[in-house]
Amino acid sequence: MASKALTPSGERQSDARRAKTALQSLNFFMADMQAGIGPFLGVFLQQRGWSTGPIGTVMTAGGVAGMIMTVPAGAFIDHTEKKRMVVIVTGICTVMASFLILLSQSAWVVTVSQVATAIAGAAIGPAVAGMTLGVVRQRGFNAQNGRNQAWNHAGNMIGAGLSGYLGWKFGMPAIFYLAAVFGVLAMASVLMIPEKAIDHRAARGLEAADDDTGSEGEGGKAEGFKALLRNKPMLILAAALACFHLGNGAMLPLYGLAVVGAGKGNAALFTAETVVVAQAVMIVASLLAMRMSAGKGYWLVLLISFAALPLRGFLAGTFIEHWGVWPVQALDGIGAGLQSVAVPGLVACLLDGTGRVNVGQGAVMTVQGVGASLSPAIGGWLAQELGYNIAFYILGSFAIVSVALWVGFAGTLRPACSGSRSQHKEQTA
Repeated sequence: MASKALTPSGERQSDARRAKTALQSLNFFMADMQAGIGPFLGVFLQQRGWSTGPIGTVMTAGGVAGMIMTVPAGAFIDHTEKKRMVVIVTGICTVMASFLILLSQSAWVVTVSQVATAIAGAAIGPAVAGMTLGVVRQRGFNAQNGRNQAWNHAGNMIGAGLSGYLGWKFGMPAIFYLAAVFGVLAMASVLMIPEKAIDHRAARGLEAADDDTGSEGEGGKAEGFKALLRNKPMLILAAALACFHLGNGAMLPLYGLAVVGAGKGNAALFTAETVVVAQAVMIVASLLAMRMSAGKGYWLVLLISFAALPLRGFLAGTFIEHWGVWPVQALDGIGAGLQSVAVPGLVACLLDGTGRVNVGQGAVMTVQGVGASLSPAIGGWLAQELGYNIAFYILGSFAIVSVALWVGFAGTLRPACSGSRSQHKEQTA
């Protein structure tokens, strides 16, 4: 008996199911490929005679490079139909850049490695977000992005746990090899996404334009900063995120340095523990954010994420103890986990129909990067000059500005964060 051939509609559904599964696998494995060495870099360099100030400076150099590249990367992702290849190339670059640090710990080698890793990371984020939007369209983005982020946090958690064990058992270089293995598996995952399952026009936010006009929209010329500057909610979002990341960026590596430097934990195991605790909470937080966003919009989700940092800074500065990793990193998981779903979802909603979604993602990432790239240097020198306790208090206080912005402009933000396209259009000039 001959087997039934799939209809075109059935084939599209099959491709979409395969693509969704592959996206989740990609997010799981790319987590350790991207961040596997990052949380361990500070203690790796500390063991080789580096002090906190220079460690923070090289991390900032990488952050600045990534910040500069996010908008061009987003514009490229909007235009290219080779999004899968972008992920593969950036994955190779990330793994090779990390291995440079094994060969030499000189200042210029470490700086080059961090810059290369940051540039690759600037492209891979918009590429995965664009592929997700292209597969599930705007109506399915919130749910699929929530699942993607849950798998990403699970990958970070398992990768960090394995890194801690391997670093304790075989030494810190083993962590680099684990990141390479995860990188290969991430590249295999992206190749499992059927190319025909990705609608590249929907991937850049032109689906709504097609629905409304039946035309191709404005053409291919991306104007990321113009789209950002015309959109009041995006300006407020970017400013709030910049302040948040100015305090948050240095928290994890600095807390690891503080506890390990005080002789209260093994370098590899404690650093792994900081990541595992945070990522475990992020899995739950990202799924919760997906449900809250679908029901009540993004405003409350982001308010809770901003409010978590001042409390985290207070606890980190008050309790520099091995057990302090649990409350300090649980709050990190709440803040970062909620934002991992709410920020891309809100940007995709605000720019729906413009054809500039990935440029917008890159523009917001750039402003986030201003805070995140400065944070390690500020935190490192504050710790060196004033002590870890004061450094944590100051870093945590930056998010008070984020909370003030989010509450102060609630009248503008609440309609935009509701997820209604007609409402957020009224907020643009």
